[in-house]
Amino acid sequence: MKIHAYPYNDFVIPFLIGTILLFSIIIFKYVKWIRRFSDEQREIIRHNWYSWKIIPAIWEMLREGLIHVRIIKKNVLLGIMHQAFALGWFLLIVVGAIESRDAFYTMQHEQSIDYLHELEQQNGWHIRTTGEDKNPEFLNQRRYRVETEEGIARIDYNRPFYVGIFYRYFVHKAPASFRKHKAYSDLMDGLLLYIFLGLTMAMVKIFWSKILGMRRTTKHTLVDRFAKFSLWMIFPLRLLAESVTACLYGNGGFFTQAVGNLFDPMIVRGMETSLWMFYSLMLGVFFITMPFTRYMHIFTELLLIWFRKIGVTEGPRKTGYTYIELNACSRCGVCISGCPMDKVLENHEIQSVYLIRSLRNQERGNRLKMIADNCLMCDRCTVDCPVGIDLSALRRMTRDKGKLDTTGNYKYLSKRQIPFNAIGRVAYFGGCMSHLTPGITESMEKIFNAAGQKYWYMDKQNTICCGRPLLQQGFLNQAADLRQKNTDMIVKSGSTMLVTSCPICYQSFKKEYNLDIPIMHHTEYIDMLIKQGRIKVRHDDRKVSYHDPCELGRGCGIYDEPRNVLSAVTNLQKTKFQREKSVCCGFNLGNTKLSIEEQTAIRNASLRNLTSKPVDSIVTACPMCKKAFQHATNEYPVRDIAEVVAENLIN
Repeated sequence: MKIHAYPYNDFVIPFLIGTILLFSIIIFKYVKWIRRFSDEQREIIRHNWYSWKIIPAIWEMLREGLIHVRIIKKNVLLGIMHQAFALGWFLLIVVGAIESRDAFYTMQHEQSIDYLHELEQQNGWHIRTTGEDKNPEFLNQRRYRVETEEGIARIDYNRPFYVGIFYRYFVHKAPASFRKHKAYSDLMDGLLLYIFLGLTMAMVKIFWSKILGMRRTTKHTLVDRFAKFSLWMIFPLRLLAESVTACLYGNGGFFTQAVGNLFDPMIVRGMETSLWMFYSLMLGVFFITMPFTRYMHIFTELLLIWFRKIGVTEGPRKTGYTYIELNACSRCGVCISGCPMDKVLENHEIQSVYLIRSLRNQERGNRLKMIADNCLMCDRCTVDCPVGIDLSALRRMTRDKGKLDTTGNYKYLSKRQIPFNAIGRVAYFGGCMSHLTPGITESMEKIFNAAGQKYWYMDKQNTICCGRPLLQQGFLNQAADLRQKNTDMIVKSGSTMLVTSCPICYQSFKKEYNLDIPIMHHTEYIDMLIKQGRIKVRHDDRKVSYHDPCELGRGCGIYDEPRNVLSAVTNLQKTKFQREKSVCCGFNLGNTKLSIEEQTAIRNASLRNLTSKPVDSIVTACPMCKKAFQHATNEYPVRDIAEVVAENLIN
């Protein structure tokens, strides 16, 4: 007789419904978003889909989706909490699937009809026969389908995918030949304990976030809280269900069996199926709510990593990729702790996590505008984000002021003549703020002359903005117009390199223009001149602290070159908050909502960091930062790196 057994109980229905709806909804959403990608983004995908870039993409998906390396680097305890949920649950599913496969494979061997009786008694299975009915005594409930034929029975145990999730219920007692049963049980219990570690840390974080290194936790919507409740209930219910089953049949691991031994079998016998039903129900509820809550990040983060790794980036306006970034945010709250608006001004409503929440919930009106506009755009949240979401780009899109006509606004530029001597030379762009601090541009001219470098000072007269301040405020079309005017001048000049003294301009030229010549900030350029021996500098005894400008450091990753230059001419002192953790000067052009008093408070916090150790002067590499600090102190001279180098040139 050939027997086909299908483990089944009605309590799996909520789990099955939830699983089907979950994958149906997320596939629908992903297809919808991908269809909204721009032509440029689609071309990048087509070009890189089968390139070598997929290898690091897969590795990063595993590393960040399961292990959460970036979060651990920023906050160990918070990283362990997220890792416990992600890696622990993933391994629980994988090991459960492997265990059920091995157990059912062991059961697939020649057995007699008598063994079928034994299986019924051990596992509580109900069997009926189909085909030619030779054994009517096995007719029972529709729990298992059995095809009979005369002779010795071969029992084929078909294993639906849900068996690994509810394995302890369906296999009350594994066959004696399955010797790995105890090892699997103990491993599964260990993984469940690992998840409980993360669950405990998550509960502690709600009431005492500082113990996990967070200033405060994020505020969630009612739907998010409901989804979180269902998620948190999954694992206690699984523990109870497995423990009661272990109490009745002795099939638990070291943890579930120990808990099960605390129960009275006579009392809990009628509770077993109900507990498994509640466990299945919580799984189903969480799966159904997941696509509409912050937990959509579980799958979307992996998709974002994939696209980003093969070269897809945000455009100036919303595309389908934007929705993937919005849904990849887990609202972990890491972006809150470093935000100067939160840390200094105690403004807890405008951080990027709340901007993303508002955009995902499709909010409109004054609240969204307030969140979008009231930000320094210092990029501290962007470098802190463990998912790598382009938070500044999302904020700029939200600030979009629409398509205002700028025709004729820059007619005066057409009267300019590109000097003939610009051909083959370095183009120098001081930037608007550098013109308000002329010591910087004068020092750069002195350095150019000392290096014997012929240059074209392209914005010395009839100056034109790079366009980034307009871009930051949402005037996307006006910024594009300015970029085009500058591009035309640079291309026509025949210059071979562009050097700028303003980090704002540098980031704009580097990321928003499409120039085919090298672009350098003056700190990079000076560092190159010193290394090449084109200028000679002396080293003095001054102790200086260096302020990393937001646009230069976090915006463009320029940290080492300024320090190389300062180490060559002064004694550079380390500060507590430096490099990517540098505190904004407070006078960033990204925020026009702050009062002078609020800007001053942020600037003073940055100044306290720079003077926490005895120093002779403060050095920065941004005309805006220099101006801000100069107004704050008479005790410490504030200099730009170009000025310090110009003072220390050896003729």
